[in-house]
Order: sequence, then C-alpha cells, then structure tokens
Amino acid sequence: MISNLLRNLPDVTKNLLIINILMFAGIYFLPQFSGMLALHNIGSELFKPHQLLTHIFMHGSLPHLFFNMFALVMFGGQLEKVWGGKKFLIIYFASAAGALLLQLGINYYNYASVMNQYSIQDLSEIKDIVTNISYSAKYPSVLISGIEAELVNNVGMVGASGAIMGLLAGFGYLFPNTELYLYMLFPVKAKIFIPILILLDLYLGVRNFEFDNVAHFAHLGGAIAGFLLVYFWNKKRDNFY
Repeated sequence: MISNLLRNLPDVTKNLLIINILMFAGIYFLPQFSGMLALHNIGSELFKPHQLLTHIFMHGSLPHLFFNMFALVMFGGQLEKVWGGKKFLIIYFASAAGALLLQLGINYYNYASVMNQYSIQDLSEIKDIVTNISYSAKYPSVLISGIEAELVNNVGMVGASGAIMGLLAGFGYLFPNTELYLYMLFPVKAKIFIPILILLDLYLGVRNFEFDNVAHFAHLGGAIAGFLLVYFWNKKRDNFY
C-alpha cells in the first residue's frame, strides 16, 4: 500500500515526504540536535542562520508529522500536477518563507514591547536569571514579565505547517468546489473550509491562545504567501476545477 502511494506521487511531493520522515526519525534517535535545528527568534542567542531552512523539515510529535504529511500528499500532489515540480517547489518554500517572516516579526514585536520597559541593567539581570534559571529562586516581581518573555524568546519553532497552509490556500483557490470531508464524515467545499481554517488561525493568534503551542501567525503567513503566488500565476487562466 505504501509503495503504491509513493509510486503515484509526483516526484517533488514524494521527496519532500521522505525528507520530512527521515528528519523526524533522525531527531527521534538524536534529540540533542533538536535545539540546534529548530528556528529560534532573531534576537535569541540560540538563533543560527541555517535554522531558517532546517526547521521546515522538523516536527514536534508524530501527530504533528502525520497531519502535515497527510495534507502534503493530498493537496501538494494535486498542485504539483497542475504547476509542475519547479513551480510547486517555489510555492512550498515561498509559503514557508511567508510563515517564518510573519511569525518572527510578531515574536519580535511582542518581545520588544515587553523588554523596552527595562533598563540595560535590568535586561542584563534578566538574561543572567534565564541563563542560570532556578525555579525555586525568588525574583523581583518587576522582572517577571521580562523573564517570561526571554524564556519564550528562546523557544524553538519547528514544522512544515506554514508551507502546508500555503498549499491549502493555493488548493482552495484552484479547486474551490472540491469537497473535503470534515472528520471523514461531513463534506465541505474547499472554498468554505479553507478560509474558515485561516480565519480560525487569525482569531487564535490575535487572542494569544494560551492552551496550545501552535504558531498561528506562521500559518497565516504561509497561507497568504501561497495564495498570492498561485493567484498571480493563475490570474490569466479562467479554468477552475
């Protein structure tokens, strides 16, 4: 079954699927490299330029990997058949770039908004506390917000979700009347389901939803980049599927 699936997939989609699975397996057996390859915020001391690429092929859990790869196969394969491998790869990485730019921009804004209230001495103390963190210690209450912001700033971002959202947005534009089955039971047209998914990410991102660890603005950035690219490539064509 798996061999038949791989045989029927277009080349670029198939290779992206394999790379993501191999990367997940590699990090599973060598977790010490996870922090080195995950994307950290530009202001973090943990940021390295190679993370701009490597984080796209990493996933935080097996469900995270499964749902992203399921979407890659279902929607990416169709887009590659329409545009060909070269254009499909451009859509994929342009969406990933849009995702990281928007999320990093939001993260920097949130971080700077908190840190601007502190003096240079306070900032030095905050970084020292975070470097030598001890949860049993008592810190000046005025520094708590800065400590929390610094800790969040050092958290790595992983996943192909931004690129996948770009594929979904492009798919929704090209195949608006295709029925997607919600929970495998309820048919919903792509032109309805995908915008709702994007608006949900916007709502959760703006509300700063605290009960998940999802980079909602990365999803939005990927969707915007993917949609715009497919729209401008396709605007001279009038055939919808």
